[in-house]
Amino acid sequence: MRAPISIIIPTLDAEQALPACLGALGEGLSAGVIRELILSDGGSTDGTLAIAASAGAEVVRGGASRGGQLARGAAAAGGDWLLFLHADTVLDAGWSTAVRACLDRPGAYHFRLRFDAPGVAPRIVAGWANLRSRLFALPYGDQGLLIHRRVYDAIGGFPDIPLMEDVALARRARGQLRALRVDAITSAEKYERQGWLRRGGRNLLTLLRYFMGVNPERLARRYRA
Repeated sequence: MRAPISIIIPTLDAEQALPACLGALGEGLSAGVIRELILSDGGSTDGTLAIAASAGAEVVRGGASRGGQLARGAAAAGGDWLLFLHADTVLDAGWSTAVRACLDRPGAYHFRLRFDAPGVAPRIVAGWANLRSRLFALPYGDQGLLIHRRVYDAIGGFPDIPLMEDVALARRARGQLRALRVDAITSAEKYERQGWLRRGGRNLLTLLRYFMGVNPERLARRYRA
């Protein structure tokens, strides 16, 4: 019997963060839960593809739209379960045990968020993200998403949009999303560079504008400006 989980990671010039992300997946190989590793690349020009090759990953290529990259990765996957991870996210030790415990319950699951930085601000921002996930079933992509293929297909998968693809999918999966009791540790680099309050406020404003119906393409241009 083949392992059940296809790991799907969208990448774009991710050579700095990717090794740690992949390193944390080793315990899943030892536990026999990982079937394949798929990198959905949006046009990397650094060492990302070399790292993918050394890890034995399958690479699918296309435009640099995160929603489209995730959808292409899912289309190429053969596992009964799909685990979507960002390249700058590292699953905490013990993740494979938590995942194995839910494999006989098809649905959708996310991890708890934690930043790779000490201090009060990272704890507050992560705490809000975990509260939002619990109360409103709206985890972001940097928390990771484990979803059964049947559920993924039934809700239509990821839309091909450059931003808010994680929120769009979470809204479709509402009522089926559950939290796993293990952390997804994500990079604090953007928060530290832009400021925790500024970055957090910007994320919240972007979410509100998306709920108000602003086009994701427009949101992405503003977000990256």
